[in-house]
Amino acid sequence: MPRTDRPAILIIDDDFEMTEMLGEYLEPEGFAIEVCHDGDTGLKLALQPHWRLVVLDVMLPRLNGFEVLRRLRGSSQVPVIMLTARGDAIDRVVGLQGGADDYLPKPFDPQEFVARVKAILRRTAPSALRTPEQEDVLTLADVTLDSRARTVRRGGQYVELTAAEFELLRRFLRSAGHVISREELFREVLDREFSVFDRSIDNHVSSLRRKLGPRPDGRDRIRAVRNAGYVYPDLESGSGTS
Repeated sequence: MPRTDRPAILIIDDDFEMTEMLGEYLEPEGFAIEVCHDGDTGLKLALQPHWRLVVLDVMLPRLNGFEVLRRLRGSSQVPVIMLTARGDAIDRVVGLQGGADDYLPKPFDPQEFVARVKAILRRTAPSALRTPEQEDVLTLADVTLDSRARTVRRGGQYVELTAAEFELLRRFLRSAGHVISREELFREVLDREFSVFDRSIDNHVSSLRRKLGPRPDGRDRIRAVRNAGYVYPDLESGSGTS
């Protein structure tokens, strides 16, 4: 069991060499690491409440990573990074829409992996819930986001969001009616620089749109603006462009 005075990370991957390497990079950064090598055991461990982050491979024996994620999200919102060995982008889409906070295709640079881990932990740390320029509660139409409680409600009903989706919605609500570029969203939501080949923001937007559903008037809640980015329309502008 990881020491309780260090942020605890669970790695679920059947590649022994990979898990050993990740531990060698994470432990000097101050993290406590536990490893398991099959999905069934990994799920049981992941459901324990003390983890700050779960690293989850897609291809696992006994229970694949997508099923582990699905069952985990039934009772836990612990941040999850998925590792995908396949070249098919559909794995990444399925993972993000299933509730993963980020993904990395194998093989990857271990230093980039550590940077992704730190970025997720920064945006999910209690101290990250509010900065001076961010309001405690943001409301637009039927959606209310509470930064202190870290909850989102639509029409009074609780909506479960991943950490990335929560930060994305907060950014949209703070700038409702104004177009936000993908570059801005990468920096402010994912805490990394934009890459034209990285579709993470688009997948997070798609998942957020699906969870929130359409506006009360039936129109799209989040709109893509060609060659510009995304906009969350306000109630007055209708079109939502600035």
